[in-house]
Amino acid sequence: MTQAAPVPRSLFALSVFYGGMVCIAGVLGNKQVSLGPLSALGPMLGLGPLAIEGGIFAFLLLVVVSSAVAELHGRSVANRLVRFGFVPLIASILLALLVLAFPPSPEMRGENLQAFTSMMTGTPRIWVAGIIAYGISQTLNVTVFAWLKGREGASLLWLRAAVASVGSQIVDALFFITIAFYGQFPIGPLLIGQLVVKVLLSALLVPPAIYAAVALGRWLDARG
Repeated sequence: MTQAAPVPRSLFALSVFYGGMVCIAGVLGNKQVSLGPLSALGPMLGLGPLAIEGGIFAFLLLVVVSSAVAELHGRSVANRLVRFGFVPLIASILLALLVLAFPPSPEMRGENLQAFTSMMTGTPRIWVAGIIAYGISQTLNVTVFAWLKGREGASLLWLRAAVASVGSQIVDALFFITIAFYGQFPIGPLLIGQLVVKVLLSALLVPPAIYAAVALGRWLDARG
C-alpha cells in the first residue's frame, strides 16, 4: 500500500487557523466598531460616521490565509480550503441553534441570558447571506490572486494581494448586505459605507499580512 504524502506543516497550521476564523467572524460581527479617522470619511460622502461590523477583521484574515495557501500550495489547494471552510461555518450555526433550543439553567442571570440570546440569534436571511457571501468572495479572492500570479509570476505579491482582496471585499459587501437587508430598509448608505471601509482596510492591511503569512508558512515547511 502506498503511503500518503504528509501534509505540509504550513498547510496544516494555516488550515487550522482558517477554520477558527470562519467560526469567530460571525460572532465578532455582532459589534459595530468605529475606526477613528476612517469614520470621518462618512460625512464627506454625505453619510453618517462610518462604522464597520467587527467580523471584518476575521474575514480579512480568511483572505490572508487563502491567498497565502494559494501562493504556497497552488490554486486548487486554496479552493479546497475555501470549500472545507463551509464545514465549520455551517456546523457553528447548527450548534448555535441547538444551544439556543435548550432551556437555560435557572441559575443563569437574566441579563447574561438576554445578552447571549441577542448576540447568538440571527435571522435566516443573515445566515444565508453570510454563507453565500463567504463562498463567492473567498473563491473570487483565490481565483484573482492565482490568475494574477499566472500573469505576473512570483513577483508583485503585494499587488496581487491588494487587488484580489479589494475585489473580494466589494463582492462580499454587495452580496451580504443585499441578501440580508434588501427590502427591510434603504441599504444604499450602509452599502456605501461598508464598501469604503472594507476597500481601505483591504488595501492597507492585507498585503503586509500576506507577506507575513507566506513567510511563516515557508519557515514552517523548512523546519519539517
